[in-house]
Amino acid sequence: MLPNPSVPGWLPWDMGILARLFGPPEEKVWPVHVDDANFKAEVRRSSLPVLLDVWGPSCPPCKQLEPIMFRLAKQYRGRVKVAEINAAAAPRTMQKLFIRGTPTVIYFKNGQEVERVVGLRGELFHREIIEHELLGTTDEGSKPTQPG
Repeated sequence: MLPNPSVPGWLPWDMGILARLFGPPEEKVWPVHVDDANFKAEVRRSSLPVLLDVWGPSCPPCKQLEPIMFRLAKQYRGRVKVAEINAAAAPRTMQKLFIRGTPTVIYFKNGQEVERVVGLRGELFHREIIEHELLGTTDEGSKPTQPG
């Protein structure tokens, strides 16, 4: 009997053994790429709140932050736009945003900055800011504090 793609749970024969056992890989949700040319359209005019990750190519903490941004992009898809901008490739935007170092994560609501975090912070820290500042779904007194 030949495989039937219309049958629920059917997987193509050319998939690897792990894919047949565990199913196809999850769809990866990518942060939106922002640069000098599209900053206004993607961030300032966005209908969704925006988390903007400002990173640099020679920034080790930025590399550590990258998987967190991917998870946040997936978790908040359709509710918050997670975007990333290379500081070295967008000098005009860096000047307008007064960026002094990377990583910097800026949160925008209705096109306006509502929060800024400089340096590496964990996923929970960023989720709390998203929930409180961008989505308004937590108690008023639960705003996270920056250590140090």
